[in-house]
Amino acid sequence: MKAITFDHIFYQGHVVTENDLYEHIHFPEMLTRYDSNFLEFKKQPSLAEFMEAAHFLRRFHQARGQKHVKFYFPQDSKPSEEWMNYFKQEGYDAGFNELYSIRPSQFPSVEANPDIEVKEVKEAELAAYLSFQYDQDLEYGTLFADQKVDQHKRNFLDPRFAQVLAYYKGVPAGSVDVIIEDDTAEIDGLMVHESFQKKGIGSRLQAFVMKKFPDKTVILVADGEDTPRLMYQKQNYCYQGFRYEVQKVFED
Repeated sequence: MKAITFDHIFYQGHVVTENDLYEHIHFPEMLTRYDSNFLEFKKQPSLAEFMEAAHFLRRFHQARGQKHVKFYFPQDSKPSEEWMNYFKQEGYDAGFNELYSIRPSQFPSVEANPDIEVKEVKEAELAAYLSFQYDQDLEYGTLFADQKVDQHKRNFLDPRFAQVLAYYKGVPAGSVDVIIEDDTAEIDGLMVHESFQKKGIGSRLQAFVMKKFPDKTVILVADGEDTPRLMYQKQNYCYQGFRYEVQKVFED
């Protein structure tokens, strides 16, 4: 298999514009989802090129009632201090993500815990899964949570997705989605309810994925400034690179 890059990461959205500089991804099914509505630069733009692209995306989103703009920069390319100062001056939030991969056989063994049960979501688990997700998504508002329910239902019917739910003493406590490709299985949206953290639920969700997809390379993206990435490093995931992103949310 070729080297793992951010090109292996799945994004729900459609390419609506593409040129030598960028791809424009748009997802009319969920306009409030920033990670599905963005521009991804193929090469590092000049400041003038960025400003022109930002103006284009702002007008495109405004016409559809969207209040944000978001941009991904090429992998392993760190913006200069001048760029970072520009982002700060213009009100952009800047950050970066890190890409990790692992072969399932390299994941540390996890002891069974009778209090924790992990299941792939089928018809019997779907209502509990949707309710658990909805409670977590309410943090971003009712509209977002409602739209995510519809997206989860679409994913449930899509063979590229596996939805996994963890129970602690019979209560839904954590979940993860898996995007299945020919060579990779991408861990996405790994979450554990705050009431059930530090009980090993996240590790058992990952172990379930490793067991289900033993012949694939498991991949995931972690916030480059957050602590979960340190857990992945301890679990034998291999660092594959970083990517910067910026976004801005307007009031109208």
